[in-house]
This record gives sequence, C-alpha cells and structure tokens, in this order.
Amino acid sequence: MAGMVGGIGSRREARERALALLYEAESRGVTPGDILDELPLPPQEYARELCVGVQTHRVELDAIIERLADNWSLERMPLLDVTVLRIGLFELAHRPDVPVEAVLSEAVNLAAEFSTSNSGPFVNGVLRAASRELRELD
Repeated sequence: MAGMVGGIGSRREARERALALLYEAESRGVTPGDILDELPLPPQEYARELCVGVQTHRVELDAIIERLADNWSLERMPLLDVTVLRIGLFELAHRPDVPVEAVLSEAVNLAAEFSTSNSGPFVNGVLRAASRELRELD
C-alpha cells in the first residue's frame, strides 16, 4: 500500500517529507521555496504542494495557531509542533478533498513520532478546534 501512487501511503510519506523540508527552512531562516530549489530531485508532488501552500498561507495559518493555542505563543511551542500544525491547517483550510479525520490522524501521528510526548494531544486539540471553524463541522 505504501507504494501506491496517490494512495494513503504516498500522502503519509509526502506529509513527512514536507515536515522535514519546512522544518529545515525554518531552522535555516530561508523560505520553503529556497529549500525546494536546492533539492537535487523534486519531492513528491503532494509534499511540494504542502510546502508551497504553507509558505503562501503562513500568516493566515500562524494567526489561527495563535488564536486557538490557549496561552501559547508560537515562540514557546516546539518548532516541530508549529510545523505540523501549519501543514494540518493548510490541509483543513485549502484542501477540502482531504477528509478531516485523515488530517487530524496524520498530524497527531507526525507530532507523536517526531516531537514531544505532549505534542500529539496538543496538535489534536488545536486542529480539532480549527476543523470546526474551517470545515463548519459540529
């Protein structure tokens, strides 16, 4: 299944690749576009789309994070958590073809795998609240 083009596995891999590329860009103080331009081979199309989407909508995404993360500024959050949240929020706001539960599940898994022990529940809370607004769910 992981090798299926356009399948669940490829999206999961693309999100993980986008997380790494966006994290590198933020750590180095360059844009995701700069990182993409430096790559010897382009990433999966969905990973590229996530990177460009996060870059394009970053001000909007960060404003949502700041508003929904009670008493947490972006500066106080682990960079990995912020990056996972940006990816998830981009998908919720700009990729209506991706089901809410897929966005939440994938983001929580990325946060739990690559960040702190508190990251999964934190990311879940912020994205669940955002999904109610962005997708008009109950």
